[in-house]
Amino acid sequence: MRALRIVIPIAAIILLTIYGGIGYLIASGVTGAEREDLEDSLAAHGVAFEDVDFMSRTGDVNLSGWYVVARNTSPTIIFVHGIGSQRTGDQMTELAVEFHEHGFGFLMFDLRAHGLSGGDKTTGGYHERFDVLGAFDFLKMRGVDSGEIGVLGLSMGAGTSAMTAATEPTITALVLDSPYAIASELIAQETARKTPFPEWFVPLFIPMAKVWADLLYDIDVDAMSPEKMVSELDYPIMVIYGTGDTRIPADHGQRVFDAAPDGSVLWAVEDSDHLDAYIEHPDEYAERVISYFVGRLSVD
Repeated sequence: MRALRIVIPIAAIILLTIYGGIGYLIASGVTGAEREDLEDSLAAHGVAFEDVDFMSRTGDVNLSGWYVVARNTSPTIIFVHGIGSQRTGDQMTELAVEFHEHGFGFLMFDLRAHGLSGGDKTTGGYHERFDVLGAFDFLKMRGVDSGEIGVLGLSMGAGTSAMTAATEPTITALVLDSPYAIASELIAQETARKTPFPEWFVPLFIPMAKVWADLLYDIDVDAMSPEKMVSELDYPIMVIYGTGDTRIPADHGQRVFDAAPDGSVLWAVEDSDHLDAYIEHPDEYAERVISYFVGRLSVD
């Protein structure tokens, strides 16, 4: 009995230390940066642009991007890429060129810890929303009316954009391509992708990982819910997802759409994988997205 009274507390301390340690490794692993080089350039497509730098709205990270001015009163679109990507990923430069041909302006930039921007941690959209707000502030500083600014987000960038729109009420046009509904549901998958831990192993340690994420990186994982955020908007949005998405389950996109305001537009692309809608259907994608933005924003 005496031995047990000594062994049990020691064993408990060891188990708690291991539990806390694995939770820390999960939190730090998921927030690690994955930088990619730029894959394309606007110059290669003959589009005149300005290299720009601006600060995240929180003032803690310098962000790098390309700015193209809209013709007359045509809309200006902020492009928000996904995790581990950069401003030209998923052929978005080609889509931006199509926007330009329709008179649109746009701002393509790298989120924190991606591409050419500053920062060394990714947060799944929690702090990245302030990067998008920084882009929004930059456009307003350049004289673009908030009623002429739309946001197009991809994957993590879609979740980020939903949280941004819920924070900034003067944004009134939002397209979400392959959004997640609730970030916490994807932690196990992202952990398996970015750390040595297998997906089946992770769920037991998620509560501790959330604690570390909050303590170390000021991330409230449970607050990262685009599904909830879009329900707070007072204008129709557009949601795109592939029914064959192997990265973010298709039901996430459907849930975001179901929570969106009346009049919102859904394009569920049959058998399409993650972010493949534009790659597989470039003309239809451009037509649908441009039509939505034209309907929401003032166009000359």
